[in-house]
Amino acid sequence: MRKVVHKRATVQPGGRIEGMDGDLEVGEHVDVVISPAPAPSLRSAWQIISQGSGHRIFKSAKEVDAYLAEERESWTR
Repeated sequence: MRKVVHKRATVQPGGRIEGMDGDLEVGEHVDVVISPAPAPSLRSAWQIISQGSGHRIFKSAKEVDAYLAEERESWTR
């Protein structure tokens, strides 16, 4: 028995959908199921980061710079 092949396609004008699979033989019977895919969500990096669990250690870039400067200073002690 052949494995199931899942492919994404874009509906063309007139509702046309094309699908090709080099493993199919001429005259072979296949089942075709069409299921609309959800629209991709376009989010900025900041939106993704802000949805993370937990809390943020730093509230500003200035706090990050101060922390890094303190860490670098500890390396030379």
